[in-house]
Amino acid sequence: MIYIGIDVAKNKHDCFIVDSNGEVLQNNFTFENSQSGYELFLSKLPNVDRQKMRVGLESTGHYSNNLIDFLIREDFPVTLFNPLSTNLYRKAQTLRKTKTDTVDARIIAKMLFTEEYNSYSPVSYHYQELKSLTRHRHRLVEYRSKLKISVTRLLDIVFPELAKHVWSIHQNSSYALLLEAPSPQKISELHLTKLTNLLKVHSRGKYGRDKALLIREVASKSIGSNRSSYGFELQQTIRLIQNVQEELTLLDFQLKALMDEMSSPIVSIPGISFRLGSIILAEIGDISKFSSPAKLLAFAGLDPSTHQSGNYTATQSRMVKRGSKYLRWAILQAARLVAMRSSVFKEYLSKKIAEGKHYNVALSHTAKKLLRVIFALLTKDLKFC
Repeated sequence: MIYIGIDVAKNKHDCFIVDSNGEVLQNNFTFENSQSGYELFLSKLPNVDRQKMRVGLESTGHYSNNLIDFLIREDFPVTLFNPLSTNLYRKAQTLRKTKTDTVDARIIAKMLFTEEYNSYSPVSYHYQELKSLTRHRHRLVEYRSKLKISVTRLLDIVFPELAKHVWSIHQNSSYALLLEAPSPQKISELHLTKLTNLLKVHSRGKYGRDKALLIREVASKSIGSNRSSYGFELQQTIRLIQNVQEELTLLDFQLKALMDEMSSPIVSIPGISFRLGSIILAEIGDISKFSSPAKLLAFAGLDPSTHQSGNYTATQSRMVKRGSKYLRWAILQAARLVAMRSSVFKEYLSKKIAEGKHYNVALSHTAKKLLRVIFALLTKDLKFC
């Protein structure tokens, strides 16, 4: 058997090749992350059957995607290692604090000698699409949140009194008002009929003449700044938020279509919408790669840490919080919503709280139960009932 360790980077990859007898076939060499680099990699390999080779590399996010696709196309058995595993293995080999790309490639090749690691299986089209779209949605939501923080900051300067007189400064009616008149002076100068109609239309009738009179009076006495630069920045930031929201709406249509096509039993659980369901499915992927619910819990980072030494065993342990942070967030959000709609989960959450556990701790226990249920539903292809 030939073992090939590759340390992945953005523009180049380091490689080390050794056989099962420990003989070094190719000492460390570097090839570029390009077609010519991939051809150089192939030229360095011994002339043996591809199935007698085993390629290992760390799971390093998007940097390894193109390389993995190339290796799969070339029929190489590929093994992905968790960077935590390679880090611990490297530390176990020496007391010296040494970490370089060439060392990492050698370490990965040595780790392939063990039979504890399963070969990488290509992810199906649907899971790839879901993961790409849900991660993209997460980034857009984060960007929108930062923009909303900017609006809050600007309003503290421009019109600090507004927040006390509307349900939210981020509701449609507030945005429409600030886009029309981005300063207290301009709001106070608006014709009452125009201001009333603007608020009424964008609040769907919740705000009327009385609210318009109140806001105009508050604006006339505001201590806020009337500088045009602040007003321009406020209007532009609001328009960016609205653009991001439009893109999120389009993205949700894509997610909904994919989830309908997959027809997963996960959406049969009350409280799990196609949005949360898509995140959970995207992060889990093929459920067959998890042999037990415990391994799925560990992947989500929901399993408790363990500390034992001699006769001492810790009685209180925290959640490890390793694994997919996206899956962990989605499961905790889903647990809260499911407990509101399912009597089984509601009783379980209440039971944990009655045992004296903090709400967040009780919710984490409910999330574990939910993940075990999801494991059963996906494994057996059953709907929740």
